[in-house]
Amino acid sequence: MATTTTPDVRLSSLPPSSAGRAGLGGAIASEFTKLRSVRSTYWTLGGLFVVSVGLGIAIAAGTEAHFTNHPFAEVGFDSTQTSLGAFFELGQLIIAVIGAMVITSEYSTGMIRTSLTAQPRRGVVYAAKAIAFTSVALVISLLTSFVAFFAGQAMYAGSAVGVSLFHTARVPLGGKPDCLQQVQVGPSQFQCVRMHATFTSWDLIHPSTVLAAVVGTALFVTCVALIAFGVGSIVRHTAGTIAIVVALMFIVPLLENTLPTDWHDDIMRFLPDAANQVVSLTIAGNAPGHLWSAWPQLGVTALWAAALVAVGAFLFRKRDA
Repeated sequence: MATTTTPDVRLSSLPPSSAGRAGLGGAIASEFTKLRSVRSTYWTLGGLFVVSVGLGIAIAAGTEAHFTNHPFAEVGFDSTQTSLGAFFELGQLIIAVIGAMVITSEYSTGMIRTSLTAQPRRGVVYAAKAIAFTSVALVISLLTSFVAFFAGQAMYAGSAVGVSLFHTARVPLGGKPDCLQQVQVGPSQFQCVRMHATFTSWDLIHPSTVLAAVVGTALFVTCVALIAFGVGSIVRHTAGTIAIVVALMFIVPLLENTLPTDWHDDIMRFLPDAANQVVSLTIAGNAPGHLWSAWPQLGVTALWAAALVAVGAFLFRKRDA
């Protein structure tokens, strides 16, 4: 009687099982691919860099030209904050557009359904989007902040207000103005057109103070980007998200200025935009008295971002695509 021999098949020689679940790493790689493949990402980030650095250079050049005939204006002037001004005032608005579009564009195109089909675990999809976007926003913010600072300081090289990341700088805090040349502008009116300043007191600006201002400004702009991301995940509409972020970061603070002073001072420190007034400061005497110091005030902005992203995550998991 013939016998059949069963082949000896070892488990180690079998192909790997395809029953595994896609993980966070793959989802993050997918989100980076989405960011890279959209032209609007490059245009918006490029606009952020050009506006922040270019306008910062223009402001610094104009200010330096003013110092030529009005050197007493250098007293108490914070060149770090001025170099970064265009970045934290306009840059936050530009990067908020990207933060909104990262999440809302998928709803407007219907791509969100494809994303959730490929990765049904909504928490993983949302986390991947947040991680990928935060990484991009932080890197471009740090790059822009440092370039804007160095470009601005290059403009201030001929004045007494320039500071450095590599050595302690001395900037004027007090002095006496002397008019060197006057012109008659009326029957008995004269205007000084050339002035000399004798500085009598100085402030030493350590490189660590400057570094904290540059990095703090980048972190503030990144937090604003996350605020836009969180609002976008809640609203799921690009125009609506941008309108809400603009109102929150620009219009509400303006309206809040109409309140009585004691109300204004108490409310202001809890608004997400307040940090931009202190994170870029290097001269302590210029800090608004009604705000906390740089890092606690930046923490308020970070809490706004964390809360909105958390609410967005909850709704992302609960609502239909």
